[in-house]
Amino acid sequence: MRRRAGSVLVLGLLSMLGWSLAVSASMPSWFDPDYDCAKAFPGVGGDGIRHSTQWLPPRAVCDFGGGEVRQFISPTRSVVLTIIFVLTAALTAFALYFVIRRLTDPPGILRSEEAVNLRARQLRHLGIGGGLMLLVLAAYTVANIFAAVLGGPPGAMILAVTMAIALAALAAALDRAHGPLPGTARDSHRRGTAVGLGTFAAIFVATVASGDFPFYRIWVASLGAIAYLVLIALQWSRSNRTDRGPGNGDTAEQGLLGQPRT
Repeated sequence: MRRRAGSVLVLGLLSMLGWSLAVSASMPSWFDPDYDCAKAFPGVGGDGIRHSTQWLPPRAVCDFGGGEVRQFISPTRSVVLTIIFVLTAALTAFALYFVIRRLTDPPGILRSEEAVNLRARQLRHLGIGGGLMLLVLAAYTVANIFAAVLGGPPGAMILAVTMAIALAALAAALDRAHGPLPGTARDSHRRGTAVGLGTFAAIFVATVASGDFPFYRIWVASLGAIAYLVLIALQWSRSNRTDRGPGNGDTAEQGLLGQPRT
């Protein structure tokens, strides 16, 4: 299960996103809910139509006035959608637990920096990572609009959680391929998780501060890429300072003197 936790987590998040779309489709349209209520109950009339909705359990009510109240979502559908949410949420939480557990796995094989041009590796990490973050976050700003409109607030929230996890996974993969050395797979997981979540936190805080939330503007892609580059640069700087510490020389004498490798 731990080996397949990532795949199960993706399945769970996609299922929850599908649930939000199904609930949204079962409710009156946000564009013209009065029309949907009147169309669903053509024989009911009143002075004015009022409606109310809730997401969990899914519920939508059309109030025509004068005591004429109709349930837009049938009780049976509400129960089915609630059960689906509980199952998908449990599956997602279960998989997320095992994904987080990976951060405490044994370190694994230590990858040495011997015969590796660390400067070139760092530049690849910054260049490839910054470009990918820019593209991924730009795509997210577009997907977020559809998720918020078609799936409502839960859809936008689920997509945001999905994106934060995706950024962490992408940053970990980039760290494993181009990150600081020496290091282990666990080091890459930890650094990547910190960078991915930090990058998403930067665009989230900036969007809330700008007053655009829950809609992310295209400029957050550039902001996120910059935040990613800053975090990666800090990690490399820390790694370089550690690597220049005592015991890292080419010879035993240099190591004892704390001299850097040439």
